[in-house]
Amino acid sequence: MHSPAKETHKNFSNNRLKQEYKTIKAMIEIFCRAKHDSGAVLCSDCEELLNYAKKRLLHCPFQQNKPTCGNCLVHCYKPDMKSKVIEVMRYSGPRMIYHHPLMALRHMLDSRRNPQKLLKKSDIKR
Repeated sequence: MHSPAKETHKNFSNNRLKQEYKTIKAMIEIFCRAKHDSGAVLCSDCEELLNYAKKRLLHCPFQQNKPTCGNCLVHCYKPDMKSKVIEVMRYSGPRMIYHHPLMALRHMLDSRRNPQKLLKKSDIKR
């Protein structure tokens, strides 16, 4: 077992990505405590998933305009990691309202955002 991630969120360039990271972290923690009996620490599999999610967020092409991953036009997770995140979200999503009600509400509202298309370099007017 590893200690829980104690990030300061300084790696993220904007508040949108910080919030997305906090949400996925909370969901993974809920899942890991319940399914892996991990207590206050994440098991190695869940820590690996959290680190992978963080890496994907840091490289998100949408940055501040990022929709929730479920609504995104660009699916950047590898199939095995995507299935793990889906499992975590299916379990933790309904429980978020009890553990993190404001975060759950914000995520629900964010999921209503319309995804934007990425601009090609040729579409940007100079």
